[in-house]
Formats: sequence, structure tokens, C-alpha cells
Amino acid sequence: MSYEFMTVAMFVVLILTIVTGLPLAYCLAGVATLFGLIDNGWDVSGLFDMFANNCWGLMNNYVLVAIPLFILMAQLLDRSKVAEKLFDALYIVLGGLKGGLGLAVVLVCTVFAATTGIIGASVVAMGLLATPALLNKGYQKEMTSGIICSAGTLGILIPPSIMMVVYGGLTGLKETSVGNLFAGAIFPGLILAGLYFLYILIRCHINPELGPPISKAEARSWSAAQKWGMTLKSLVPPLALILAVMGTILAGIATPTEAAGLGAAGAALLAIFNRKMNWQVIRDSAYSTMKTTAMVMMLFIGGKFFSTVFLSMGGGDVVADLMIGSGLNRWVVLAIMMVIVFLMGMFIDWAAILLITVPIFMPIVLELEFNPLWFSLLMCVNLQTSFVTPPFGYALFYFAGVAPKGYTMMHIYKGIMPFVFLQLIGLAILVMFPGLITWLPALFFGAS
Repeated sequence: MSYEFMTVAMFVVLILTIVTGLPLAYCLAGVATLFGLIDNGWDVSGLFDMFANNCWGLMNNYVLVAIPLFILMAQLLDRSKVAEKLFDALYIVLGGLKGGLGLAVVLVCTVFAATTGIIGASVVAMGLLATPALLNKGYQKEMTSGIICSAGTLGILIPPSIMMVVYGGLTGLKETSVGNLFAGAIFPGLILAGLYFLYILIRCHINPELGPPISKAEARSWSAAQKWGMTLKSLVPPLALILAVMGTILAGIATPTEAAGLGAAGAALLAIFNRKMNWQVIRDSAYSTMKTTAMVMMLFIGGKFFSTVFLSMGGGDVVADLMIGSGLNRWVVLAIMMVIVFLMGMFIDWAAILLITVPIFMPIVLELEFNPLWFSLLMCVNLQTSFVTPPFGYALFYFAGVAPKGYTMMHIYKGIMPFVFLQLIGLAILVMFPGLITWLPALFFGAS
């Protein structure tokens, strides 16, 4: 059979297995096993050697040790009520503005994103915390769900981010090291947060019924000094943790893995400081960390095996020849790759998309002489939309799970669409101004 036929057939079979509802890691590994046996003439020992040489070595990747440590940090922070205290303070400070409570959610999620890269924790925590407050103040259901789902996904982009750790461990390129990815993701994350902020401010100013302010009496019940005190008291602990994690990485004092350990220890201290640390918190955090890490690593192994088989049977060459050999302008090729990632994000988990596409796309990117760090961050920004794009955006279902009665999936789908467009605008800005991605890595690490 020709390489072209095998390439198409492999993706068709993968899609069919995903539709069955089987766990994605097993779908990837199962399809890789089937086509690996076909390509190797049903030589089981040869396929096992391929798996052992290319996939099992992942367990020796020091960078990936950061994954369970960052997950543990997120679990401990979720239980230390850091986000709750910050939201309570910003509720008073910004509540008097039109759309002010929505702005408070974006700010809390931005700070929370810089201390944890777990989307489920952010969306569920803010869904439980902010949804009743917003709805009680008269916020539109669609606006409420859109704000929480979109802002809650910032954690996958703003470092420290599990996505960046996986990406850095996957490519093995110096340009796309975890440190460079962390530095390059800071401005894109802040740009998206800024776009959400401006959209809520402008939209609620034009139509205050979408996000009315709190009453003047409630807004005036706190003095300026009290507002400053509440805000600083709630901001200092998470900012100290951000400085401990990101500051040590950017200053070159610690590797991302070492900084992750420092972050986990800092999160534990915050939980102790807030009197939330007990045996149940330790047990639940450890158990959740184990489950999430196992899921990520199973996806990593399945995806790595899939890409290894795919590339070994010439699939990567088929795709590269199709894109490069077609004579298309390199910017058109870039647009095609971004569209493919965006469409895949509507149906497939971000980790699987990375594991499938990066080994195929990165050689094309290098051949077309695009900056690999710039392209990698475009991929990550694009993949953030996978959490909020219907029909299967994970953040939408996280929110639906904690939404009060009266919410339907249609409310959530309608509410998220303006924010999806904002993310695409953010992606376009980063395409037009590459320096927004490359400047900080060049400043801290000398990355070009």
C-alpha cells in the first residue's frame, strides 16, 4: 500500500475510534499498534522495539517531572482558598463599575492562572464562587458563562503551564525549551486577558443590563483604605508564589522542574497560612495529582507511539510534500496549519493534538524558516480555544457541571462565542507582531 493511502487511512481510523467514546490514549495507542503491524509486516517484536526505543524513554525525561509538581501546586492552591479571598476583595473594589464583577473574575483568573495550569480547577472554582454573585447582581446568563469559561482557560497559557511543559518535552529543541516557552507565553496570556477585560468593559458600558454594577450603598460601605488593604492582603500571597516560581526560572536560578518543586512547597505553605491544610487536603491533593498525572502520561505515551508509527511509515513526508511541494505561499501554509489545529480542538484534547501535530508540523516550520518558538506559542494560543469551542470544549462542560439550575448548554454556547472571536483576534495580533512572543525569551535567555 502507498504511503499516501496509509496516511489517510490512519487518520480516518483514529477519528472512527475516537467517535466510539473510547479513552483517547487507548485510541492513539491502538491505532498506532494496528498500522505499525501492517507497516512492519505483522512483526510484533519489531513493533515492540520501536515502542521501547521511542516511547518508554519518556519516563526518563527530567523535564516531565515538573508535571506532577505543578499539578500538586494547583491542587493545594485550589484548597487554600486564594482565589476566593482575591475575588471577595475585587468584588468591592471593581463592583461599582458597569461590568465590574466580570472584570474581577478576569483579574482573579489571570492571577490564578499564573499560579496553576489546571483548567478544571480554575473553571470549577470560579464557577462555584462567582456565578451566584454575578447572577444575583443581574448579569446575563450568557455573559456570565462566557466570562468564567474564557477567563478560566488562561491557566493553560499563562505560565507556569502544563501545556508548555509537555510541548518543551516533546520537541527537544533548544529554541522551544520550557523556559523559553514560559517567557514567550507571558505577553500572549496578558493580551488575551486584556482583550477579555476591554470587551466586558465596553459591552457592559453600551448595555449595562448585561453586567450591572453593585448598588452605590454597597460600593460606599468600604473606605478607600479598607479597599486597598483587602486587595493587597489577598494579592501578596499569590504574587509571592508567582515570583518564587517564574522569577527563579526567568532569572536562571532554577530549572522549570526545580521551580515546580518550589511552587508545590509554596502552595503548601499558603494552605497552612490560610489554615486549610489537614490530612484530608493532603490525601485529596495527592490522589488528584496521581490521577491527573497518570492521564497526561498515558496520553503522552499513546500520542508519542502514534506519531512514531506515523512518521516511520512516511506520513510526515506525505504531509510535508503536500504543503511545501504544493507551491503555496508559506503564510498560506501557516494558516492551513492553524486552521487544522483549531478544527481539531473542537473535538480532541489539547495534549493529543500536540502529540499528533507537532512532530508533523515542526519539520515544515523549520523548512519554511519560521521561528520555531513563535510558531510554538501560536500553537499554544490556538489550542487554548480547544477548551471553549463547541461542541466538546472541556471548560464548557466543567462550567455546566457546577452551573445553577436554569442553565442550558445553549446558554453556555452562546455566551462563549464572542470570547472565541477575541481569542482569534489575539492570535492574529501575535501573527502580525512576533516580537510580542520573542522579546522576553531573548531578554532572559538570549533566544532568537
